[in-house]
Amino acid sequence: MVIKRFISVLSVLFCFSTVLFAQQITRFGVVDTSRVYQSYYRNSAPVRNYEAKKSEFQNEIKKRTAALRDLQEKKLEYQKNGDDSNVLKVEAQITKDTQYLQEYTTAKNMELESLKASLKNSDEFYQKLYATLAKIAESNGYSMILSLQQTDSVLWYSPSVDITDEVISSLGL
Repeated sequence: MVIKRFISVLSVLFCFSTVLFAQQITRFGVVDTSRVYQSYYRNSAPVRNYEAKKSEFQNEIKKRTAALRDLQEKKLEYQKNGDDSNVLKVEAQITKDTQYLQEYTTAKNMELESLKASLKNSDEFYQKLYATLAKIAESNGYSMILSLQQTDSVLWYSPSVDITDEVISSLGL
């Protein structure tokens, strides 16, 4: 009777431990890739170049915006004095300068976005980032690492949570 009870208890414990070991707890991690990016490139020459160009473009935009304000004030003064010919000249200049500023701003924003994209697409940076993510994830038991900037972007995942083959097989494909 004692042996039967002992075997029953062992069987129950074996079943219970099998269920515990079979169940894998999925751990997720998140990373603020923007902060990592800024930290990595903080002192790099390409980022300093980007920041310098950005500052230069902003200063030029401020200067031209101030010039447009001055022209607007001139126009108001000419309107007060009834000087219609100068009002027309200033309006033409305002239109010309406004169009130039819009084109300048668009072109420079595109240039800055291109520079920023080339910095973010640096193979060296991303190779290091992904290798580091994998190392941290595996050593801390994370199954998946998500980016805080892109809520639908998976940066790393454990192959153990990839069920793609199972889905394809279940669909009969």
